Amino acid sequence: MSKSFAKHIGYDDPLEIYLSRLEGLLSADYRISRRSVALLILQEDKEILNLVQEKEKTHRQEIAGIIEEAKKHFSHPLNYIISLCRQKEAALISGQVMSVKKNTKNSLRSIVSRAMMNPFIGGPFLLLVLYYGLYKFVGVFGAGVLVNFLEEHIFSSHVNPIMISLVKNTVHFQPLQDLLVGDYGIITLGFRYAFAIILPIVATFFFAFAIIEDTGYLPRLAMLVDQLFKKIGLSGRAVIPLVLGLGCSTMATIVTRTLPTKRERIIATLLLALAIPCSAQMGVIMGLLGDKPLGLVIWLLVIIGVFLIVGFLAAKIMPGELPSFYMEIPPLRLPHLWNILRKTFVRLKWYFFEVLPLFVFASVFIWLGQLTGVFNFLVKIMEYPIRLIGLPSQASVAFLFGFFRRDYGAAGLYDLKKAGLLSGNQLVIGCITLTLFLPCIAQLLMNIKERGLRLGIAMSVFILFFSFAVGFAVSQIFLLFHLHI
Repeated sequence: MSKSFAKHIGYDDPLEIYLSRLEGLLSADYRISRRSVALLILQEDKEILNLVQEKEKTHRQEIAGIIEEAKKHFSHPLNYIISLCRQKEAALISGQVMSVKKNTKNSLRSIVSRAMMNPFIGGPFLLLVLYYGLYKFVGVFGAGVLVNFLEEHIFSSHVNPIMISLVKNTVHFQPLQDLLVGDYGIITLGFRYAFAIILPIVATFFFAFAIIEDTGYLPRLAMLVDQLFKKIGLSGRAVIPLVLGLGCSTMATIVTRTLPTKRERIIATLLLALAIPCSAQMGVIMGLLGDKPLGLVIWLLVIIGVFLIVGFLAAKIMPGELPSFYMEIPPLRLPHLWNILRKTFVRLKWYFFEVLPLFVFASVFIWLGQLTGVFNFLVKIMEYPIRLIGLPSQASVAFLFGFFRRDYGAAGLYDLKKAGLLSGNQLVIGCITLTLFLPCIAQLLMNIKERGLRLGIAMSVFILFFSFAVGFAVSQIFLLFHLHI
């Protein structure tokens, strides 16, 4: 029965030719049909490939050649094409044996679900989610209320003075004092940034994201932006890694593996590295610009504009067909508090254990750099492009921090604002440039791992020059129109 049924599942003519050629080369016994083995070979199943290489020693090169020839023939991965054909066949079979009665009554849940995917209603709904979920909750409450409380009332008033006094009374070696409680010390800077600035912002973001995720809104968002994303060489499926990038771009770069084509994976990786701020960086920026609504709007418009323009140009430069997209839409549901808290805790734990060692490492690196003079040398180099975009030379330190972690750099701008060293215009220019600035070390290494050394470095070089070019352009526009924020 299974053999006769298998004969009815057909694929496109080119694929059938490759399957036939592979079947002709298979002579060993695999306990399943040769056609099944050939399909698994084209899908590059590791277990089957190892087995075939072991049993078909005389035809290894020919089989490998057929795989490469088939991959070049199709613009999409073979696994994706085979899955589409199987899905169509399954729909045909189910249509012959099943009848579905359509419910003429539309429930409130189905009406809301369709409205979320409608461009005219779904767009304003998305703006409401961004306004109340990200701006009000993460930006105002997390980066404003919580950060101010921890920064001013806990660390500045109690933790830092106590630790500085303790270290100076017990450690009498000046360089070691600088490492622990100096201007860039592990305790006074690294722990303060991690606990007082980054922790509340990341916690509020992950809490808001867990609510959005638990309702089933993300697949509807993917359907909503699918047509727009096709203009920049992506499909609605790319909304998953891009939205995850608002949490952590390093993690999101790994998730780009789920995109079906190499072209989509490259474009998504570039956009994640360039124009998607992580939760902590975005939260700090919202906190910095929270009292300057016009500045926040300008920052958002510039980042969205860069995202769309660079994506559109990348799609034009890189050859390939329009990506196809299908996704199962789960039912809408009310979020469960226990699920939200559990997801928030797990993500926060993972993120925090990753970020704290990097902050400590950054403090140690800066300390060593100060001892050897390398840090001051790098700061001097950074001062030239920093002054070019109209920022004070002190901002070069924040940009160097940004290379360790994007949120670390944003926290550096936070300190400059507190010290009164940045005007409204400079604050907006700094936030724009830092958002577009080099990906952090972790993301850079992940880009190299996923896209290769050559492409990973090329992306970073492009981003470095492009970020300052945009910052310079914005500063000139401010001067031209005498705009003061």
